[in-house]
Amino acid sequence: MGRQDIDALMIDGRNAANLRGDPITGDRYTSPEFMKREWDHMWTRIWHIAGRTAELEEAGDYVVHDFMNESVFCVKQEDGSIKAFYNSCRHRGMRLVWDASSQDSFQCPYHGWVWGKDGVLEKAQDPEDFPQGNPCGKLKLKELRCATWGGFVWYTMDDEAPELLDFLSPMPELYKNYPMDTGVRVFWMKIDLETNWKFATDNFSESYHTRTAHPQVPPWIDQDVDTARHEMWPGGHGRTVQPMRPSLSDRLPEGVQHPFDMILQQWDIDPASYPDFETKAMQGWLDLKAAKKRLWQERGYVHYEHMDDEEITDSPHTVMFPNVTISFLPDNVILFRTEPHPTDPNKCTFDLWCMAFPVAGQTMVESIMAGPQPLREAEFQHRAFDNGRGVPEIKDQIVYQDMMLAEGQQRGMHSRGYEDAYLSGQETRVRFFHEVLNDYLEGRR
Repeated sequence: MGRQDIDALMIDGRNAANLRGDPITGDRYTSPEFMKREWDHMWTRIWHIAGRTAELEEAGDYVVHDFMNESVFCVKQEDGSIKAFYNSCRHRGMRLVWDASSQDSFQCPYHGWVWGKDGVLEKAQDPEDFPQGNPCGKLKLKELRCATWGGFVWYTMDDEAPELLDFLSPMPELYKNYPMDTGVRVFWMKIDLETNWKFATDNFSESYHTRTAHPQVPPWIDQDVDTARHEMWPGGHGRTVQPMRPSLSDRLPEGVQHPFDMILQQWDIDPASYPDFETKAMQGWLDLKAAKKRLWQERGYVHYEHMDDEEITDSPHTVMFPNVTISFLPDNVILFRTEPHPTDPNKCTFDLWCMAFPVAGQTMVESIMAGPQPLREAEFQHRAFDNGRGVPEIKDQIVYQDMMLAEGQQRGMHSRGYEDAYLSGQETRVRFFHEVLNDYLEGRR
């Protein structure tokens, strides 16, 4: 698919006339019955991320993904391929593995059956005692379809689901210039939140909340309503592309150092060389593009080699239906993922993965969602948000502000005073997401 084809399929993400106008009611966030419909008609049919390809370097390396009441593990094969299996022994259903690790085979802790990396049963106690015949070499763990894109390992429970690249289309083509496979996950945290999983998709489908919730953002990512592009595609994916330059309508007080000044100085551009704020914001942004194109090689920013002018300075904030959001930035990407609690629609987990593109000589990187971090693969952390008390190390970050809002909105969804969302044009993608979800639940997809 070329750029012309992508543009032809793109739906204007600010034009509500493209949508049916399905109501966004509170029961979608609070009802166990609605949660069950999501599992039956949507979650079992889409592609899920199990982990990073960097976690599967050698044969026998595996990752485990628990989703609601299901569990899947993906294991590297001798030929370099990756296979995905349900995490359940075919003997009597015992779970086989709990955490990512590496091993040549998988022994059931209940009766000792041993399964190979390829899923085939290698050993069983008293194999001749089975009236239906020796199960060794005959039984195999139930396998799922598995594929990779973007440095991620994906699987689907649906044998009839489209191929991964078709499901994600057009995102693989849109982001082909980003060296996703080389990203180093410098921050890796799973956070228990008391909110429905859809909060994050709603939240990341619009930037209308930014001025109120994230006042630190407008000085360096343009929030003026007419400067952003809001785009949607038939598969349910969407993005908002914003210039990484100051909003002209959000000026800092005189005497306060502007964060954009520091970005310009990093690339040998003198902020004082511009006659006024507007010129610095607009012309400085263009000068920054030129400087990065000119200096990337000598400064070791090898990931800039194939990026275009927009990618080298701007921020396409992308939601991949239904629950994965990736912020693509010039020097790193941030993945956010929410997944539902197994039984309670008022709870979810929130994954925060910050992945940096290595730059020669760098030992520390700056993540806009996790602050300064060492350039190394991070250790996994699992926390409860606990009204912010459980994650003090990110309390100054944008994503912390989002999570503080999440639990309050969940409580509001239970109120008889809420009936439907009253959306602005720049929030059109929120209703689009819910209409695609309805398409799954109501049999149109």
